[in-house]
Amino acid sequence: MSPETVPAAAKPNWLRRMYAWTLKWAEHPKAVPALFFISLIESSVFPIPPDPLLMAICFTRPKNWVRLAFWCTLGSVIGAVGGWLIGWLFWESLKDFFFAYVPKFSPEVFDMAKGYFDQNAFLWILASAFTPIPFKVFTIASGVFDVSLWILIIASSLGRGARFFAVALVIRLCGPAARPYLEKYLEIAAVAFFVLGLLGFYALKWLK
Repeated sequence: MSPETVPAAAKPNWLRRMYAWTLKWAEHPKAVPALFFISLIESSVFPIPPDPLLMAICFTRPKNWVRLAFWCTLGSVIGAVGGWLIGWLFWESLKDFFFAYVPKFSPEVFDMAKGYFDQNAFLWILASAFTPIPFKVFTIASGVFDVSLWILIIASSLGRGARFFAVALVIRLCGPAARPYLEKYLEIAAVAFFVLGLLGFYALKWLK
């Protein structure tokens, strides 16, 4: 059968093409710096979490899982400090941009974040660092509402460290066995991650 006669349905969908691209890119010599950079900017502006790239690199370099999780965590914590600085120093000049163009930002969400900080800033930053609750909202809001920078750093380090080290450890322990299942049920996994992200966003309203 010639290539022209291959049915369109036999071609990989966009999700599987992106997955294959991610795995291939994860083998690039600059993959770890890219992981660090994505972790850094995701803490304030970038909409896609670093977990998929962390998983992909751990698939290709399972023995380096500790180092990979460390750089992912460090980038995220430094990015959280950057988010705090945005909120503390530049919020009045940048808030219109964030509300208009950065997903999950709105005046209503910020009002809720202030109420959560009044309850227990440390626990809420810790929760947003570990769960699908939008972390970037809390890093920037912590600067806007004068949360101690040390509270942000400690809570972010614990939450992000627990999350990324757990992801990397799972891949290290059962990566070769889990990879075929992930690839077989890739679409279902993508939907699950998407739903978790939505639940994390709406949790801000449910927990008000």
